[in-house]
Amino acid sequence: MDLGAAGLSQQPFPTHGKPLAIVSYSSKVAAIEMLSDTCAHSTGLSLLQGPSLSGKSTLVRTFIESMHDDRSAAVIDGKGLNTTNLLISVLNQFGYNLGLSSANELLGLVRVFALQQAASNASPLLIIKNAHELNPSALRALCELAELRVRRESALKMVLVSDRSLRPMMAVTAMAPIAERVVHDFHLRPMNREETRQYLHAKLSAAGSKYPAFILPDVVCRDIWHASAGWPGIVDRVALLAIAQTDSLPVALTDIEHPSLPMGTWAEHPHEELAPEEVIQPEPPRLIVTNNGSVMSDLIMDKTRALVGRSEHNDISINSRFVSRHHALLVRHGAATFLMDLNSSNGTFVNSKRVSNHVLIHDDVITLGHHRIKFHDPSATSRNEFEGADFSDTVIMKTLDDMRKLLAQENTELLPIMTEDLPTIQT
Repeated sequence: MDLGAAGLSQQPFPTHGKPLAIVSYSSKVAAIEMLSDTCAHSTGLSLLQGPSLSGKSTLVRTFIESMHDDRSAAVIDGKGLNTTNLLISVLNQFGYNLGLSSANELLGLVRVFALQQAASNASPLLIIKNAHELNPSALRALCELAELRVRRESALKMVLVSDRSLRPMMAVTAMAPIAERVVHDFHLRPMNREETRQYLHAKLSAAGSKYPAFILPDVVCRDIWHASAGWPGIVDRVALLAIAQTDSLPVALTDIEHPSLPMGTWAEHPHEELAPEEVIQPEPPRLIVTNNGSVMSDLIMDKTRALVGRSEHNDISINSRFVSRHHALLVRHGAATFLMDLNSSNGTFVNSKRVSNHVLIHDDVITLGHHRIKFHDPSATSRNEFEGADFSDTVIMKTLDDMRKLLAQENTELLPIMTEDLPTIQT
């Protein structure tokens, strides 16, 4: 969809360059506090880790822009840098552009600059991105700089940034001058569901939208959160693609792509990286029963099964001679709902097609005689929910058995006869 047609004056989710809006969330706030403490600490050196697209670059840029002008800062991409290239990059960002080519001369100049600044109580800050990809010789030079002291304080504050845990690197004996200075071993965490919703709507507002909740409704924001695990860079890409490929607003759940997700960098719980911070259960489905256009009942399916039929002991009782005593059964399995016809006399229809068992999706219409049941569940978007799931005939029959026992407790005389009770299981 064209941005103008969506009421946007510019791209709300750019994947390169400075973001349109800086949005705070709990992990980002904690990271900013960590960076501030690193600069203030006497031995300030910290590790900042987070997977690709976790927001590290935006975080670093935000912090640098918030620093006082009297403190020098350099942000270097360490990927593949040797000693000479590392030192030249550092000096260039500290404002020096000399024709020196000797690694010793370059190292000496960085040392002098750091000591002078520290003596004025303005120790410079050096941030190395992709620190794990520095050449070994560059790491040795970094260790030498880490040992610089002025009045027992480190002369050069450092932050090593990586998309993986830096603990293995810190465990190497040669890295002791750096490892001994580490005051924070920080791992970025993803946004939770509400933070993701606020993040999406804030960016849409910054791009000119007056009604961000119309473009990305809450249910869509929730699905983007699931699809991205809350990592900001992935949230941007999923939202960008969804808006680009939708034909009309609001964006639908079917427009949301679900990419492969990165692993977190924290080592304490290696199998929890893809799990969001909170487990969000979808809202239960609504079942709206109508007859000749009039609403007879509007029910919430808050149990794992709902029995439909003419008997008053059904969960949904429909007094009609065209409806069997126990006509159909709806079963919840995870986030999906399965409909089974119980060998009814007049059949069960979904969207005018006769079915014996069927996976329901949002806005399906179930027809039993002259009555209709509209299935309302915005999170149910695919009929493939049970592919690969453990939803075998055994599970179905267990549900039916539980239903029989419940009816027996209420009134044994109203138990369904076998021909009405057993569904036809298609293979």
